[in-house]
Amino acid sequence: MDLNPINDDLIKDSTEATFMQDVIEASKEVPVIVDFWAPWCGPCKTLGPALEAAVKKAGGKVKMVKVDVDQNQQIASQMRVQSIPAVFTFVDGQPVDGFQGAQSPAQLDDFVKRVSAMGGEGAGFDEALDAADQMLQAGEARDAAQTFAAILGEDPENLNALAGLVRAHLALDEMEQAKAFLQAVPDGKEDDPIIAAVRAQIDLIEAAAEAGEADEHLAALESDPDNHQARLDLSVALAANGDEPGAVDALLELFRRDRDWNDAAAKTQLFKLFDSLGPKSELAQTGRRKLSSMIFA
Repeated sequence: MDLNPINDDLIKDSTEATFMQDVIEASKEVPVIVDFWAPWCGPCKTLGPALEAAVKKAGGKVKMVKVDVDQNQQIASQMRVQSIPAVFTFVDGQPVDGFQGAQSPAQLDDFVKRVSAMGGEGAGFDEALDAADQMLQAGEARDAAQTFAAILGEDPENLNALAGLVRAHLALDEMEQAKAFLQAVPDGKEDDPIIAAVRAQIDLIEAAAEAGEADEHLAALESDPDNHQARLDLSVALAANGDEPGAVDALLELFRRDRDWNDAAAKTQLFKLFDSLGPKSELAQTGRRKLSSMIFA
């Protein structure tokens, strides 16, 4: 790994003094991937160059910033970096995606492609995917499923189409079929963020079955506003009832009260809910901005 500062604007080193400009402001123009690493970290020496190669292949659709955690401990603390390598994606000034630990070159390529798409540029079956998404949002889940399936027939490794097909079957209340399609994820792409998103949706649906009624959790909070478990259960129940804004508000309040409770359960559940809503959701985007403002406060 080249430990010297990188002059290329596409990939650069950053510090606490330049982080706002290099990441927050820059991500308003193009997605920025932030790689938290250290010279003593063995896995970082493998992941860093592979991630740089994937970013270069994207042809300017995404940028990469490297942060040495030893030299920039305040930023690492703000981002809750507990182990490295740790990678975060910023879009429009907000952290929206990421992972920790080693990744294969194929996984990194897929990750960078997904990040690139967040910048608004796509290719291939975008129009058909958009049409299927619109069908799904309009309640035409069966037609959407057929469209996603047709795209997969032409491009079997199209993860957006596969995820869309899973979402369509979830909308049709066909949980077992949705899970079955997840078994068709190509080897090496099981942890792709696109697939992780539909898994998050499945997790939320299954958790809702055990969450109980919102009224009972509200009653528990009236008697004890610091009952964190009741507030977490309330968010699950609200999401199950279609009140995603209420679920987001409950989780943000839980994060405000105790961000570290139960291994940062509020943030984990928020990201799961945001993922399930999809990257185009205004509610998810607004929620991410609010969460980000709390993290960097």
